[in-house]
Amino acid sequence: MKIAIITDPEIPVPPVYYGGIERVINLLITGLKKSGHEITLFAHQDSKTSADRFFSYSGTNQSKISLLKNTFLVSKLMFYKPDVVHNFGRLAYLTFLMPFRVPKVMSYQREPTISQVKKAIKFSAKNSMYFTGCSNYITNQIKPFTPASTVYNAVSMDDYQFQKDVSSDAPLVFLGRIEPIKGAHLAIKVAQLSNRKLVIAGNIPPQAQHYFNSEIAPFIGQNISYIGSVNDQKKNELLGSAVALLMPIEWNEPFGIVMAEALACGTPVIAFARGAAVEIVENKMNGYLCNTILEMVNAISKVDQISRKVCRNDAENRFSETALIRNFEEIYFRLTTN
Repeated sequence: MKIAIITDPEIPVPPVYYGGIERVINLLITGLKKSGHEITLFAHQDSKTSADRFFSYSGTNQSKISLLKNTFLVSKLMFYKPDVVHNFGRLAYLTFLMPFRVPKVMSYQREPTISQVKKAIKFSAKNSMYFTGCSNYITNQIKPFTPASTVYNAVSMDDYQFQKDVSSDAPLVFLGRIEPIKGAHLAIKVAQLSNRKLVIAGNIPPQAQHYFNSEIAPFIGQNISYIGSVNDQKKNELLGSAVALLMPIEWNEPFGIVMAEALACGTPVIAFARGAAVEIVENKMNGYLCNTILEMVNAISKVDQISRKVCRNDAENRFSETALIRNFEEIYFRLTTN
Protein backbone atom coordinates (compact mmCIF):
# COMPACT_ATOMS: atom_id res chain seq x y z
CA MET A 1 0.00 0.00 0.00
CA LYS A 2 0.90 3.65 -0.37
CA ILE A 3 0.76 5.03 3.19
CA ALA A 4 1.21 8.70 4.11
CA ILE A 5 2.29 9.44 7.70
CA ILE A 6 1.88 12.90 9.21
CA THR A 7 3.59 14.14 12.38
CA ASP A 8 3.77 17.39 14.29
CA PRO A 9 6.59 19.76 13.23
CA GLU A 10 8.56 20.33 16.44
CA ILE A 11 10.73 17.20 16.75
CA PRO A 12 12.62 15.20 14.09
CA VAL A 13 11.84 11.56 13.29
CA PRO A 14 13.57 9.86 15.00
CA PRO A 15 14.48 12.24 17.84
CA VAL A 16 17.88 12.37 19.52
CA TYR A 17 16.61 12.98 23.05
CA TYR A 18 13.02 13.79 24.03
CA GLY A 19 10.31 12.68 21.62
CA GLY A 20 8.52 9.46 22.49
CA ILE A 21 5.93 9.46 19.71
CA GLU A 22 8.57 10.34 17.11
CA ARG A 23 10.39 7.14 18.11
CA VAL A 24 7.18 5.18 17.69
CA ILE A 25 6.62 6.71 14.24
CA ASN A 26 10.17 5.79 13.21
CA LEU A 27 9.56 2.18 14.29
CA LEU A 28 6.29 2.18 12.34
CA ILE A 29 7.94 3.49 9.16
CA THR A 30 10.81 0.99 9.39
CA GLY A 31 8.43 -1.92 9.95
CA LEU A 32 6.03 -0.91 7.19
CA LYS A 33 8.92 -0.55 4.76
CA LYS A 34 10.08 -4.08 5.61
CA SER A 35 6.56 -5.27 4.81
CA GLY A 36 6.83 -3.74 1.35
CA HIS A 37 4.68 -0.64 1.78
CA GLU A 38 5.53 2.72 0.18
CA ILE A 39 5.77 5.48 2.76
CA THR A 40 5.41 9.25 2.50
CA LEU A 41 6.37 11.25 5.61
CA PHE A 42 5.59 14.82 6.66
CA ALA A 43 7.90 15.83 9.51
CA HIS A 44 10.55 18.16 10.92
CA GLN A 45 13.24 19.15 8.41
CA ASP A 46 16.01 17.40 10.39
CA SER A 47 14.32 14.01 10.20
CA LYS A 48 16.53 11.15 9.03
CA THR A 49 13.97 8.76 7.63
CA SER A 50 13.84 5.70 5.42
CA ALA A 51 10.50 6.87 3.99
CA ASP A 52 10.25 6.74 0.19
CA ARG A 53 9.06 10.35 0.00
CA PHE A 54 9.76 13.06 2.59
CA PHE A 55 8.18 16.50 2.95
CA SER A 56 9.72 18.84 5.55
CA TYR A 57 7.66 21.49 7.27
CA SER A 58 8.70 25.11 6.77
CA GLY A 59 7.40 26.06 10.22
CA THR A 60 8.45 24.14 13.30
CA ASN A 61 6.03 25.69 15.78
CA GLN A 62 2.28 25.70 16.26
CA SER A 63 1.60 29.35 15.39
CA LYS A 64 -1.47 29.97 13.23
CA ILE A 65 0.69 30.84 10.23
CA SER A 66 2.80 27.70 10.59
CA LEU A 67 -0.30 25.60 11.09
CA LEU A 68 -1.80 26.96 7.87
CA LYS A 69 1.44 26.44 5.89
CA ASN A 70 1.79 22.89 7.18
CA THR A 71 -1.84 22.11 6.38
CA PHE A 72 -1.36 23.31 2.80
CA LEU A 73 1.79 21.17 2.55
CA VAL A 74 -0.12 18.06 3.65
CA SER A 75 -2.81 18.80 1.07
CA LYS A 76 -0.24 17.96 -1.65
CA LEU A 77 -0.86 14.34 -0.73
CA MET A 78 -3.82 14.09 -3.11
CA PHE A 79 -1.43 14.36 -6.06
CA TYR A 80 0.19 11.08 -4.94
CA LYS A 81 -3.07 9.18 -4.41
CA PRO A 82 -2.24 7.42 -1.12
CA ASP A 83 -4.20 4.34 -0.07
CA VAL A 84 -4.20 5.45 3.57
CA VAL A 85 -3.37 8.71 5.36
CA HIS A 86 -2.20 8.22 8.96
CA ASN A 87 -2.01 11.34 11.10
CA PHE A 88 -0.16 11.55 14.43
CA GLY A 89 -0.14 15.35 14.37
CA ARG A 90 -2.77 18.04 14.63
CA LEU A 91 -6.21 16.98 13.40
CA ALA A 92 -6.30 20.29 11.49
CA TYR A 93 -3.63 18.95 9.09
CA LEU A 94 -6.35 16.77 7.52
CA THR A 95 -8.65 19.72 6.79
CA PHE A 96 -8.25 19.76 2.99
CA LEU A 97 -8.25 15.96 2.78
CA MET A 98 -11.48 15.44 4.68
CA PRO A 99 -13.87 15.66 1.69
CA PHE A 100 -11.94 12.94 -0.15
CA ARG A 101 -12.82 9.27 0.33
CA VAL A 102 -9.23 8.19 1.02
CA PRO A 103 -9.17 6.43 4.43
CA LYS A 104 -7.78 8.69 7.13
CA VAL A 105 -6.52 7.35 10.47
CA MET A 106 -6.19 9.87 13.30
CA SER A 107 -4.03 8.53 16.14
CA TYR A 108 -4.28 10.34 19.47
CA GLN A 109 -1.33 10.39 21.85
CA ARG A 110 -2.99 12.83 24.22
CA GLU A 111 -6.45 13.75 25.48
CA PRO A 112 -8.71 14.15 22.44
CA THR A 113 -10.76 17.30 21.95
CA ILE A 114 -14.16 15.75 21.38
CA SER A 115 -15.59 18.83 19.63
CA GLN A 116 -12.83 18.50 17.01
CA VAL A 117 -13.51 14.78 16.63
CA LYS A 118 -17.18 15.56 15.95
CA LYS A 119 -16.26 18.21 13.37
CA ALA A 120 -13.92 15.80 11.59
CA ILE A 121 -16.67 13.20 11.34
CA LYS A 122 -19.15 15.79 10.10
CA PHE A 123 -16.95 17.25 7.35
CA SER A 124 -15.23 14.07 6.19
CA ALA A 125 -16.44 11.82 3.40
CA LYS A 126 -18.70 9.12 4.80
CA ASN A 127 -16.82 6.41 6.72
CA SER A 128 -13.44 7.83 5.68
CA MET A 129 -12.26 8.86 9.19
CA TYR A 130 -11.06 6.33 11.75
CA PHE A 131 -9.59 7.02 15.18
CA THR A 132 -7.11 5.22 17.39
CA GLY A 133 -5.82 5.93 20.87
CA CYS A 134 -2.48 4.95 22.38
CA SER A 135 -4.34 3.44 25.36
CA ASN A 136 -7.84 2.40 26.35
CA TYR A 137 -7.86 5.49 28.55
CA ILE A 138 -7.68 7.64 25.38
CA THR A 139 -9.76 5.42 23.09
CA ASN A 140 -12.66 5.16 25.51
CA GLN A 141 -13.10 8.94 25.34
CA ILE A 142 -13.64 8.70 21.56
CA LYS A 143 -15.78 5.55 21.33
CA PRO A 144 -19.08 7.16 22.41
CA PHE A 145 -18.97 9.26 19.22
CA THR A 146 -17.33 7.11 16.53
CA PRO A 147 -15.64 3.72 16.08
CA ALA A 148 -12.13 3.67 17.50
CA SER A 149 -9.55 1.16 18.66
CA THR A 150 -6.46 1.05 20.84
CA VAL A 151 -2.98 0.51 19.44
CA TYR A 152 -0.36 0.61 22.16
CA ASN A 153 2.86 2.48 21.53
CA ALA A 154 6.01 0.44 20.98
CA VAL A 155 9.71 0.42 21.76
CA SER A 156 12.54 -1.30 19.92
CA MET A 157 13.27 -4.64 21.51
CA ASP A 158 16.76 -4.43 19.96
CA ASP A 159 17.51 -1.04 21.51
CA TYR A 160 16.49 -2.16 25.01
CA GLN A 161 18.34 -5.25 26.19
CA PHE A 162 17.00 -7.55 28.88
CA GLN A 163 18.95 -7.36 32.15
CA LYS A 164 18.34 -10.54 34.14
CA ASP A 165 19.83 -9.29 37.42
CA VAL A 166 20.76 -6.03 39.08
CA SER A 167 23.03 -5.37 42.04
CA SER A 168 21.64 -5.35 45.58
CA ASP A 169 22.20 -1.60 45.81
CA ALA A 170 20.77 -0.82 42.35
CA PRO A 171 19.11 2.60 42.23
CA LEU A 172 15.56 3.61 41.59
CA VAL A 173 15.11 5.62 38.40
CA PHE A 174 12.87 8.52 37.42
CA LEU A 175 12.96 9.24 33.69
CA GLY A 176 10.75 11.90 32.13
CA ARG A 177 10.18 15.61 31.68
CA ILE A 178 11.13 17.46 34.83
CA GLU A 179 7.83 19.18 35.56
CA PRO A 180 5.30 18.90 38.41
CA ILE A 181 2.78 16.57 36.73
CA LYS A 182 5.48 13.94 36.13
CA GLY A 183 6.26 13.78 39.86
CA ALA A 184 10.06 13.89 40.15
CA HIS A 185 9.65 15.65 43.52
CA LEU A 186 7.53 12.75 44.75
CA ALA A 187 10.11 10.24 43.50
CA ILE A 188 12.64 12.00 45.73
CA LYS A 189 10.38 11.54 48.76
CA VAL A 190 9.86 7.87 47.92
CA ALA A 191 13.61 7.30 47.61
CA GLN A 192 14.32 9.07 50.88
CA LEU A 193 11.67 7.09 52.79
CA SER A 194 12.84 3.80 51.32
CA ASN A 195 16.52 4.65 51.87
CA ARG A 196 17.39 3.95 48.23
CA LYS A 197 19.49 5.76 45.66
CA LEU A 198 17.56 7.64 42.97
CA VAL A 199 18.78 8.68 39.53
CA ILE A 200 16.68 11.39 37.88
CA ALA A 201 16.95 11.89 34.11
CA GLY A 202 15.02 14.04 31.66
CA ASN A 203 14.76 17.43 30.06
CA ILE A 204 13.71 20.56 31.94
CA PRO A 205 11.12 22.57 29.95
CA PRO A 206 11.77 26.33 30.20
CA GLN A 207 8.52 26.88 32.09
CA ALA A 208 9.57 24.27 34.69
CA GLN A 209 13.00 25.69 35.53
CA HIS A 210 11.72 27.27 38.75
CA TYR A 211 10.19 23.93 39.74
CA PHE A 212 13.54 22.22 39.23
CA ASN A 213 15.40 24.92 41.14
CA SER A 214 13.06 24.77 44.13
CA GLU A 215 11.79 21.18 44.27
CA ILE A 216 14.61 19.08 42.78
CA ALA A 217 17.98 20.83 42.92
CA PRO A 218 18.10 21.26 46.75
CA PHE A 219 17.93 17.48 47.21
CA ILE A 220 20.65 16.50 44.76
CA GLY A 221 23.48 14.94 46.71
CA GLN A 222 24.89 11.61 47.77
CA ASN A 223 21.81 9.46 47.12
CA ILE A 224 19.88 11.69 44.68
CA SER A 225 21.46 12.50 41.32
CA TYR A 226 20.28 14.34 38.21
CA ILE A 227 21.97 13.44 34.91
CA GLY A 228 19.99 15.56 32.43
CA SER A 229 18.58 14.35 29.13
CA VAL A 230 19.67 10.93 27.91
CA ASN A 231 19.81 9.35 24.45
CA ASP A 232 18.56 5.86 23.62
CA GLN A 233 21.83 4.12 24.49
CA LYS A 234 22.06 5.82 27.88
CA LYS A 235 18.38 5.11 28.56
CA ASN A 236 18.98 1.43 27.93
CA GLU A 237 21.88 1.42 30.40
CA LEU A 238 20.03 3.49 32.97
CA LEU A 239 16.78 1.54 32.95
CA GLY A 240 18.50 -1.84 32.73
CA SER A 241 20.59 -1.15 35.82
CA ALA A 242 17.64 0.04 37.94
CA VAL A 243 15.77 -1.94 40.56
CA ALA A 244 12.55 -0.19 39.49
CA LEU A 245 11.19 2.75 37.51
CA LEU A 246 9.16 5.21 39.56
CA MET A 247 6.11 6.86 37.95
CA PRO A 248 4.55 9.02 40.70
CA ILE A 249 2.46 10.88 38.11
CA GLU A 250 0.11 13.69 39.13
CA TRP A 251 -1.90 13.58 35.91
CA ASN A 252 -3.68 11.01 33.76
CA GLU A 253 -0.81 9.70 31.66
CA PRO A 254 -2.02 8.99 28.09
CA PHE A 255 0.53 6.18 27.71
CA GLY A 256 4.00 6.71 29.19
CA ILE A 257 6.48 5.15 26.77
CA VAL A 258 9.17 5.08 29.45
CA MET A 259 7.18 2.35 31.22
CA ALA A 260 7.38 0.15 28.13
CA GLU A 261 11.10 0.95 27.81
CA ALA A 262 11.70 -0.11 31.41
CA LEU A 263 9.76 -3.35 30.99
CA ALA A 264 11.78 -4.15 27.85
CA CYS A 265 14.88 -4.03 30.05
CA GLY A 266 13.20 -6.30 32.57
CA THR A 267 12.77 -3.48 35.06
CA PRO A 268 9.53 -3.40 37.09
CA VAL A 269 7.41 -0.25 37.13
CA ILE A 270 5.98 1.28 40.30
CA ALA A 271 3.33 3.82 39.33
CA PHE A 272 0.42 5.81 40.65
CA ALA A 273 -2.82 4.32 39.33
CA ARG A 274 -3.76 7.10 36.92
CA GLY A 275 -4.50 7.23 33.20
CA ALA A 276 -2.92 4.48 31.12
CA ALA A 277 -0.67 3.35 33.97
CA VAL A 278 -3.46 1.02 35.09
CA GLU A 279 -3.22 -0.73 31.69
CA ILE A 280 0.54 -0.89 31.33
CA VAL A 281 1.29 -1.93 34.90
CA GLU A 282 -0.30 -5.25 35.75
CA ASN A 283 -0.24 -5.21 39.53
CA LYS A 284 2.14 -7.74 41.14
CA MET A 285 3.05 -9.12 37.70
CA ASN A 286 5.26 -6.46 36.06
CA GLY A 287 5.22 -3.91 38.86
CA TYR A 288 2.90 -2.28 41.38
CA LEU A 289 0.05 0.20 41.17
CA CYS A 290 -0.11 2.62 44.09
CA ASN A 291 -2.19 5.53 45.32
CA THR A 292 0.15 7.11 47.87
CA ILE A 293 3.84 7.68 48.53
CA LEU A 294 3.75 5.20 51.41
CA GLU A 295 2.28 2.55 49.12
CA MET A 296 5.19 3.16 46.75
CA VAL A 297 7.67 2.73 49.58
CA ASN A 298 5.98 -0.54 50.52
CA ALA A 299 6.07 -1.68 46.88
CA ILE A 300 9.83 -1.08 46.72
CA SER A 301 10.29 -3.47 49.64
CA LYS A 302 8.54 -6.17 47.58
CA VAL A 303 9.99 -5.42 44.15
CA ASP A 304 12.26 -8.47 44.26
CA GLN A 305 9.09 -10.57 44.03
CA ILE A 306 8.60 -9.37 40.46
CA SER A 307 10.25 -11.52 37.79
CA ARG A 308 12.36 -9.42 35.46
CA LYS A 309 11.91 -12.07 32.77
CA VAL A 310 8.12 -11.72 33.03
CA CYS A 311 8.54 -7.95 32.56
CA ARG A 312 10.54 -8.49 29.35
CA ASN A 313 8.08 -11.06 28.02
CA ASP A 314 5.20 -8.67 28.65
CA ALA A 315 6.99 -5.89 26.75
CA GLU A 316 7.61 -8.21 23.80
CA ASN A 317 3.96 -9.31 23.71
CA ARG A 318 2.29 -5.92 24.06
CA PHE A 319 4.78 -3.15 23.31
CA SER A 320 7.12 -4.47 20.60
CA GLU A 321 7.46 -3.04 17.11
CA THR A 322 6.06 -6.35 15.83
CA ALA A 323 2.80 -5.77 17.72
CA LEU A 324 2.68 -2.13 16.56
CA ILE A 325 3.06 -3.00 12.87
CA ARG A 326 0.59 -5.89 13.03
CA ASN A 327 -2.10 -3.81 14.72
CA PHE A 328 -1.83 -0.84 12.37
CA GLU A 329 -1.61 -3.02 9.27
CA GLU A 330 -4.85 -4.74 10.30
CA ILE A 331 -6.52 -1.33 10.50
CA TYR A 332 -5.13 -0.22 7.13
CA PHE A 333 -6.28 -3.38 5.38
CA ARG A 334 -9.73 -3.23 6.95
CA LEU A 335 -10.23 0.39 5.90
CA THR A 336 -9.06 -0.15 2.33
CA THR A 337 -11.13 -3.29 1.71
CA ASN A 338 -14.46 -1.97 3.01
